[in-house]
Amino acid sequence: MAYTVTIRVGPKIMRSRHGSLDDALGALERELTALGPVARRRTQKALTREYEPVAQVAARGEIAGPSRINPRVRAGADVRGDGSIEVYEGKVRRRLIDREQREGPFDALRRTLGVGA
Repeated sequence: MAYTVTIRVGPKIMRSRHGSLDDALGALERELTALGPVARRRTQKALTREYEPVAQVAARGEIAGPSRINPRVRAGADVRGDGSIEVYEGKVRRRLIDREQREGPFDALRRTLGVGA
């Protein structure tokens, strides 16, 4: 059984498969952390609204597995337009994961999914 990591940046989609949840989380962290500095966005205007960089998703990474039909794990992270990273659980109904004091986003994801750092 494998875990699938999907990274979306604009129209580009990259997928990779990993043998363990810990390996998949490591790959997700490496890819999205590398994108942080280059994912910066400016304030965008649409009709009468303005969208600040923090309100824009510049890249999204998701983990699903181990089964493809009904995966036990569905979680991921969004790289915001200001370079910050938010982690969440779920696919359709995303639930943001709160970080504890001095905890990084991927440490919070590992804690929530029950994987050792």
